Amino acid sequence: MADIKAADVAKLRQQTGAGMMDCKTALIEANGDFEAAIIVLRKKGQKVAANRADRNASEGIAITKINPDNTSGVAIVLACETDFVAKNDSYIALANDFTDIALNYSSKDAFLAADFGGMSVADKLIEQTGVIGEKIEISGFERVDANFVGSYTHGSKIAVLVGLNNSVSNAEELSKDLAMQIASMGATTLSYKDFDSAFIASETEARIAVIEKENIELGRLGKTLKNVPEYISMAQLTDKIMAEAKSVIEAELASEGKPEHIWDKIVPGKMDRFISDNTTLDQEMCLLDQKFIKDENKNVAQYIATYGDVAVSVFKKVSLG
Repeated sequence: MADIKAADVAKLRQQTGAGMMDCKTALIEANGDFEAAIIVLRKKGQKVAANRADRNASEGIAITKINPDNTSGVAIVLACETDFVAKNDSYIALANDFTDIALNYSSKDAFLAADFGGMSVADKLIEQTGVIGEKIEISGFERVDANFVGSYTHGSKIAVLVGLNNSVSNAEELSKDLAMQIASMGATTLSYKDFDSAFIASETEARIAVIEKENIELGRLGKTLKNVPEYISMAQLTDKIMAEAKSVIEAELASEGKPEHIWDKIVPGKMDRFISDNTTLDQEMCLLDQKFIKDENKNVAQYIATYGDVAVSVFKKVSLG
């Protein structure tokens, strides 16, 4: 049997992150051959990975990396099974090492095939599965390229990238605020213009059904019923529908005896309310139509306008679970 030196064990541990006893055992099995010992540990990782393939890796770290000139960024999730592992310093360091590599690739597949110290990223994940004893995987990968890219990470659970079409003054502040908005309010698309008509129709039917069901219970309890909207997105509010809504409002003002010369002071506010009541889908899912979390007197589109000639070109989000 080869004479296994403590220095060799320490070297193997430093390179692989495996425990001292695992490293010593691997070196003994490999008869002192350092490269063969790495293969032994990797095979152990493959075995552990196979045994834990059906485990739920719902914990981990969501992390971003932006290039020096803020024109490209990546967000990944290095997932594991327990919060205990996710908070380990070596696991956090591994996630940072992965993002450094990920920044050079445009897809998850290309990233997994990339080199990590003589092995692929995919093989490194398998190796570390054996070291850690938990299923670990890249469960999220997103990339953004734009004239300016900013980011925000919420408690290592949600990571957001925002791409702007122009690198204006204070672009970093703007992009971070927008990324925080996305992390907090869950926008899934930029504008209602991105919605498919079939999706809007399905959502309209489902939301009306939910409210009508709730109103049955509210009525039974003698409470005020919720408004049942006819529409849920600006995509549905055609010029004809808007004109009809204005006519209804004017008719109500006339029936209330309001002088016609003051209608122009009342109608715009009531039209804004009509739009707000009938665009709930947009307000929930569309970034530009959401109330800005730092100032609910304006929506996100209005907040962006305060920065001048700039717009959001794209955003991406990754999260645990």
